[in-house]
Amino acid sequence: MDTILIDCKDVILREFLVSDLDPFHALTWQPEIYEYLPGWNVPKEQREDWFMNYELPENEQFFNAVSQGADIGDIRLRLGIILKETGDFIGWCCSGIKDELPAPNREIMYAISKDHRGKGYTTQAAQGMINYLFENTNVETLSAVALLHNEPSNRVIQKCRFDLQGIVEIDDEKYNHYRLNKHDWTAKQ
Repeated sequence: MDTILIDCKDVILREFLVSDLDPFHALTWQPEIYEYLPGWNVPKEQREDWFMNYELPENEQFFNAVSQGADIGDIRLRLGIILKETGDFIGWCCSGIKDELPAPNREIMYAISKDHRGKGYTTQAAQGMINYLFENTNVETLSAVALLHNEPSNRVIQKCRFDLQGIVEIDDEKYNHYRLNKHDWTAKQ
């Protein structure tokens, strides 16, 4: 297994490519994204450092662990959301450990371009990521968080059948905290 490619209805989730750096960086500077993901809108040099030295290598570690049937542990997975119709990089869907949450604390998170919101693409991507993690890894429980006022993100999480656990405070912000168990997900498929 050299790559992860997840076919969703209108979008594809695929590993980051070096050529994704510029569109990824541009998306992180959309106010609609950094409003909900503060700290993601960093200078291009910082983004490139993270992208080349952490994000791409860690994806490779994740793919290697999955291909060998090994425990993914705390390795992060970062996939681009690609619009099938055009091949454009329109967002991302990731999974990793969220230290601020009680264990098990592997979360999924996502962001999508302001130009592609409200079309169901984020829900498709999140569902694709959930299916992939539950079918191909040892993950039994996923978490998700969304700022209380981030209605679109809360809707995506709810459409993916996560159960609300309560409100958590992270960096002085209040978030809805959700969980989804593999058993509940597969029972309703």
